[in-house]
Amino acid sequence: MCEICDKTKKKLRPIMFAGTGSDVGKSIITSGFCRIFLQDGYHPAPFKAQNMALNSYATPEGLEIGRAQAVQAEAAGVACHTDMNPLLLKPSSDKTSQVVLHGKPIGNQDAYEYFKKEGRDVFRKEVNDAFDRLERRFNPIVMEGAGSISEINLRDTDLVNLPMAMNANANVILVADIDRGGVFASVYGSIMLLTEEERKHVKGILINKFRGDMRLFDSGIKILEDLCHIPVVGIVPYYKDIYIEEEDSVMLQTKNLQATYGKVNVAVVLLRHLSNFTDFNVLERDPRVHLYYTNNTDEIEKADIVLIPGSKSTIADLYELRRNGVAQSIVKAHKAGATVVGICGGYQIMGQEVCDPQHLEGDIERLPGLGLLPISTEIQGEKVTRQVKFSFLGSDSICEGYEIHMGTTVPLKDTQSSPLNQLQDGTHDGYFLNNKCFGTYIHGILDNGVVIDYLLAPYVEKISDKPFDFKAFKEEQYNKLADHIREHVNMDLVYKIMTDEN
Repeated sequence: MCEICDKTKKKLRPIMFAGTGSDVGKSIITSGFCRIFLQDGYHPAPFKAQNMALNSYATPEGLEIGRAQAVQAEAAGVACHTDMNPLLLKPSSDKTSQVVLHGKPIGNQDAYEYFKKEGRDVFRKEVNDAFDRLERRFNPIVMEGAGSISEINLRDTDLVNLPMAMNANANVILVADIDRGGVFASVYGSIMLLTEEERKHVKGILINKFRGDMRLFDSGIKILEDLCHIPVVGIVPYYKDIYIEEEDSVMLQTKNLQATYGKVNVAVVLLRHLSNFTDFNVLERDPRVHLYYTNNTDEIEKADIVLIPGSKSTIADLYELRRNGVAQSIVKAHKAGATVVGICGGYQIMGQEVCDPQHLEGDIERLPGLGLLPISTEIQGEKVTRQVKFSFLGSDSICEGYEIHMGTTVPLKDTQSSPLNQLQDGTHDGYFLNNKCFGTYIHGILDNGVVIDYLLAPYVEKISDKPFDFKAFKEEQYNKLADHIREHVNMDLVYKIMTDEN
């Protein structure tokens, strides 16, 4: 523990980790600092005014936020809340997003309409008020920027970077990714494109994803500090042995592309509008399992277990599965003995039909599903978002998960109900056909050991490793991340920045 935080637990100024661009590691760095402040005896909370992501999470109140802020809250040791991410944009096409404000969808907007100056003050007040409420409850607030800190064409409408930092009286650490190259230009250019008033809030530079001998960058530190007149607070090396949930699904296709021997092979169908891929993080880390993301028909047919994930556009993804032959491969794999499980949109896809009479997703009113479950789904306008506790197939274990979906799924006429889960409020979820074919609306269902053990039971002859404790694993990873950052960041300087009145 550093000297300054050891002396007192006085109120710290908020700190923002903003970036020279997207994917420089802001979310992970923010998570690491949330855990550091928790370890140092503070009561931190994350905050990102506006997030754009398909990967979302339900708060304890049943409201929707970006998954990254839920992860950061977990690292901070607190329950997630919509004030940590008051504005969430969920892309539904290349140009259109669903706008979620304080956890509830308020409609769809295209990018041009959303970023217009008119009406922007309404959103600005909402995110500023959310920050103010959060700051009254926690110390410190660990803020995350979005994309680049210096998108000067969007300066007047920016809600999440320097305008937010200035409203919060936060000091900013600029995060740059050295692995992608051009770190001097990206840091210097980002700072020089800020206004003079904005630059006053940037108090440190953090170089992320460094590879090789860091002594070779000693001169680089001096060059950056001489150019920018801002101290470099640390050089954080690239790591491969720390596992923190990722915010974006961009790299899923590169993960474990082929089936392998000696493990249970699990294929996650790579949907075009895949959402909540964190449903599979437990299996991805489970030593008994080899998990890969694919839309290759051969790889799907080689799998022991095929998982159909959630989707932001179920009908569009179902149409694509039929067009590219993946639908037929899933059915073929099941007939050959593979387990098929669907979660949320994947559950809807497994049924006899998906109907959209109100055209909420597009022009198609009805599309036949995979026909694996005797259910019918109707897409509806009201979104269900809630955390749930439930019993899986009558087990005595209390499981936990969350729902985020638009649509109602019911058994076909003259088909007997066969629920997978019984919720604590007395309602039911999902459909159970047999031990190798079932579906559910509950995200996070695979975070529960009893479910994983049931899923893997038919393949026990392949398994030699012990069951996997995911909660303990995540705690270990947050602590490893905090240790990694502490080792390579001048925490005394960071705390000085956060206690400086200037």
